[in-house]
Amino acid sequence: MTLQMQLVAITLDCPDPLALAAFYQQATGLEPHPKSDADFAGLNGEHGLLIGFQRVADYRAPSWPDQIVPQQLHICFKIEEGLGEAEARLLELGASKPDHQPHGDRARVLTDPAGHPFCISTI
Repeated sequence: MTLQMQLVAITLDCPDPLALAAFYQQATGLEPHPKSDADFAGLNGEHGLLIGFQRVADYRAPSWPDQIVPQQLHICFKIEEGLGEAEARLLELGASKPDHQPHGDRARVLTDPAGHPFCISTI
């Protein structure tokens, strides 16, 4: 018998939950969770999925791609506009672009302000 589970939240560790939630809110347009605070902030996603951001003391950002500090999580986002346009907007919002880009013209790997890698793709 298969256990029936529904994914309801994905939570990222970070040093500043409200700042990281603001980055993803500006990037995705998701609505902030009304009970967000300095220790835990969230964004309400589609179908009830919450993206959460929790404060962690002595947080160490992932060092992708070398894994000295493992990436811990990798999020992928489908975008409607071109990769270059979306990348430029995300960089303006505070993302960074690592030199290593393993997907060619199909996708871009960026890192959020707390260092978590994420991909954007048109497919």
